[in-house]
Amino acid sequence: MSEKPTLDLADVLKANPYTVPPLLEYHDRLLRHPDSPFTIAERELIAAYVSGLNQCQFCFGAHKIIAATFDFTEEQVELLFTDIDKSGVEKCLLPVLSFVKKLTLTPSKVVDADREAIIDAGWPQQAIFDAASICGLFNLMNRIVEGTGVKSSAAIQQAQRERHQRTASDEINLNSYQDYGRKIGVLPE
Repeated sequence: MSEKPTLDLADVLKANPYTVPPLLEYHDRLLRHPDSPFTIAERELIAAYVSGLNQCQFCFGAHKIIAATFDFTEEQVELLFTDIDKSGVEKCLLPVLSFVKKLTLTPSKVVDADREAIIDAGWPQQAIFDAASICGLFNLMNRIVEGTGVKSSAAIQQAQRERHQRTASDEINLNSYQDYGRKIGVLPE
């Protein structure tokens, strides 16, 4: 029996384009808009962390690469799961990561103290909404990816790394996810 080729996210999006435009627009608004209290790197770190908690290798790999393109290293992202204190992530991010971990794994157990810890770390109120929104988006994406059978591979990750490194020196693109949709042909040029 021959092995099936690796299914890429682009394949799934192209096969199901009717929900893709608002989904990619939401990615751009949430992960790229300049009004967030989090940097793009921090938002991508949260996306990678949630995806790692869900053991979604495709999204974890992709967003680890993007977080590394902007500010963090891939090793820092990986250390969040083995020794968060040695990851080198700023201390003010730790309550945010703790919050999204709890929201991902045990959402009914999130309490006021979890939100207050984010405020006490110096973040504005909007950080709670943005962290919860990124967490929600990546719980959704992880389920789409896992549910449809999308897999990562060394070749896919290398292509992602090259694509993000090429665009890293560009002026911040507020529509990078929608540009990806245009590139794969699910959004009009």
